[in-house]
Formats: sequence, C-alpha cells, structure tokens
Amino acid sequence: MKPNTANTINAYHYATGEYVSLRIEQDKIAAIDEIQAPLGREEGEYIVAPGLVDLQINGYGGEDFNATPVSATVTGAVSRKLWAQGVTLYLPTIITNHPEEITLAMAGIQQACALDPAAASSIGGIHLEGPFISPEDGARGAHSLEAVRPPNWELFLRWQHASGGRIRMLTMSPEWPDSAEFIRRCTNSGVIVSIGHTAASPEQIDEAVRAGARLSTHLGNGAHLMLPRHPNYLWEQLAQDDLWSCIISDGFHLPDQVLKVVMKVKKERALLVSDAVALSGMPPGAYTTAVGGQVVLTAEGKLHLQDNQHVLAGSVQMLLSGIQYLWQRGLATFADAWEMASVRPSAFLGLAAAAGLTVGAPADIVLLRKTASQLEVVGTYKDGQLVFDSKAE
Repeated sequence: MKPNTANTINAYHYATGEYVSLRIEQDKIAAIDEIQAPLGREEGEYIVAPGLVDLQINGYGGEDFNATPVSATVTGAVSRKLWAQGVTLYLPTIITNHPEEITLAMAGIQQACALDPAAASSIGGIHLEGPFISPEDGARGAHSLEAVRPPNWELFLRWQHASGGRIRMLTMSPEWPDSAEFIRRCTNSGVIVSIGHTAASPEQIDEAVRAGARLSTHLGNGAHLMLPRHPNYLWEQLAQDDLWSCIISDGFHLPDQVLKVVMKVKKERALLVSDAVALSGMPPGAYTTAVGGQVVLTAEGKLHLQDNQHVLAGSVQMLLSGIQYLWQRGLATFADAWEMASVRPSAFLGLAAAAGLTVGAPADIVLLRKTASQLEVVGTYKDGQLVFDSKAE
C-alpha cells in the first residue's frame, strides 16, 4: 500500500475511520474524498490526522529554551525534532528565572526565529511560565524560590520587547495584590493569561477569570501536596466555565481518576500538553538542569527533583505518549485524545488549524501508524510541505 504521493495522502481518517484520499495544494487541504480501502484493515494501518499543537515545550532532545544565552540553533533544532513527533505548532516555554536571564532567553528565541523562518513557522508564540507565581512550597513546584516575584507590568513589557512581541501566553498566580489589573493589561495587549503554580483563594481565582484569565496551566500539578477538601483552588478552577484546562497524561503527573474528572467537567475545553523539558529523549540518570537544578530521570520516565521524588520537574514524554495513555487506558477514544492535542489547542489559540481535516484548512498534517500498543509518526506536513519523512531518516 502506498499511503502518499507528492501531494496526496491515502489513509484512514483519524476520527471517522473512513479510508480517504487527502489532496494538498500549496499550503491548504484541497480535497478529501472517500475511496476504496485496501482489503482488510492491517496491523500497523496508516492514519491521517491534524498536526499536534503543544502549548508547553521547555525544550527537547538536549536542547533547552531556559539555558541562557539561548543559542541561535536551539529553535530550529527543537522545531525539527518535534516534527518527528507530529508537532506542527508549539509554544517555547520560559520558566521562572531572574529578570536578566528571562530577557536573554526571549532575545535568543527572537533572534533564532529571524535566522530560521522554516523552524519559526512552527512557533505559535512564547509561553512565559512565571516568575509571577506562588512562592509557597508545593504550589511553586520545581521553580526557583529566589526568582519568584510579584507581577510587574514594566518588567513584562521589557521581556515582550526582547521577544519581538512573541509572548503569547503567561502563566501566573492571581494571589498577588493587584493581580486583576495586571491580568486586564495582559489581556488587552493580546496576551493569554493562564492560572498556574498558585495558592490563590477561590475568590482571587474568580476575580482573575472576570479580569480575563482563560486557562489553567497543567491543572492538578504545581499544587500543594495537601489541600483543604473544599473550598480550594482546584475545585474553583474546575468550576469556572470560562477556564480551559491543560492536563499532562504521562502516568505520573495525574492519576486516572483526576484525568477523567477534568475531561468530564471541561469537555471540549480540556487540552493535552506535554510540559516537555530538554531531557525528553535522553537516557535515564541524574542530571543538572539550567533552572531546576539537580533532577533524576527514572527508567520509567518520571522526572523529579533529586532531593524530593514527590516534586516533579516537568515531563519527558511527548504528546504522542499522552494520547496513547488516554486511549489505551480507556479514558478517551483515540479521536478525542488526538483532538485534545491538536484541533482543541488550535481553537483555544484562535488558529485556522482548528478546522482540522477539512477542505480549505491549513495543511498541517500527520501521517502515522497505529498498532495496538504504539503510535509511530510516518510523515509530518507543515504548511503543505513534507518536513519529516520516517523513510528518509
């Protein structure tokens, strides 16, 4: 079976199960027609699906957006490695650090994008996760206490200028005084505010949502190990209808029961993120990271602080693994799990790619093999161009 030619992909539709011929013209999907399927459905069948969109990528394959100064090659290297993972759009994520270090990271990404337009086409903006987060242990997660600070508009503008206007999303805690006004300023400037690493009261979260906050960053993580049964900031974020929720389904960040509850409550507003760090794709062992310090990557794929195995230091598993986890454990259908990591985050960002596999939609497409135990990317198309081909590797 030949799954694709230069501008045509023949494969099973990820959602309908129909065997289709998808034609690409320039950077758009020009046609999708149901055609005769091969006799029998094979093990390892080809499936065509929308490109994956990851709102939280700290690094990948040894490349780190938080190791300053950010090399001019980092953005291109990460983008190309992510194409092999089916990711056609992502937000490089800068976490809590000292102001000058954040400035350097922003400037490095900006310069790299200017030097490598092809790689830059996969960047949907920068996600600044901190430093305006909770200073409390647990809620702060693996972020550095000494770098945490209250919201500062002038400082934020300095970082936005260094990024070339690329900051698209900010994770912060609304527990600080005057947070609502700061959130309004961000929202009015076109920056999405997400609530995360917070010890905010339910009243402060409600005020933040009314000021314009739209998302919960990795809900259920970056949280205290012990909370009042109710009220607390997790219940409040779940109850806020206007908040979308990001979750990490790697088997370590959240138990299945929590994943099920978030997906049931948030429905179409439940999103998958990887929260991948530079150690993704690296062998198990003890490492020293640019921001998190001493960490341990276990053979099972859990990444935690060296001196506290209960505090996670990000994730080393990609969206493909998260999709596979939800689908194989019966927490979501394959189609729903895929959409949580593709068309739904596209819709959240207001992108045309939210149309998914429809005529006229952007040709950001993944061709993959699906077996009972594995998802394997065979090819990735970005803006209609084949940017990853497993046969060429």
